[in-house]
Amino acid sequence: MANARTIFIVDDDQLLATMLADHLRAATPHNVSVFHTGEECLAQLRHHPDLVILDYHLNNVVKEAADGLAILQQIKKLDKRVHVIMLSSQEQYGTALRTVQKGAEQYVVKGKDQFGEVERIVRGMLG
Repeated sequence: MANARTIFIVDDDQLLATMLADHLRAATPHNVSVFHTGEECLAQLRHHPDLVILDYHLNNVVKEAADGLAILQQIKKLDKRVHVIMLSSQEQYGTALRTVQKGAEQYVVKGKDQFGEVERIVRGMLG
């Protein structure tokens, strides 16, 4: 596909990550890869994703794994051009503000229409 871009989804909730990936694959022409730790994502940044959808809390499964804010900072240090959407169950304004200050362009609260909201943002960013 000529206009297919690369999207990385980083979430330690394997079911949610797989469902979001399936949704985006069905709804958009983009190539979607799933990672369950931020470290896995960072190791693959050489593939130059256009967009990373990044969970705020990433250490529920691997306790010593870095959290989403630390991974966001690493992504932006390695490649400032990558778009980042933070995905979180945190509804506090301060949490969202911190992620935007560190380079996230959007902050989506996990909930009933998270897939639709992420899809709308992806379409706006990548077409």
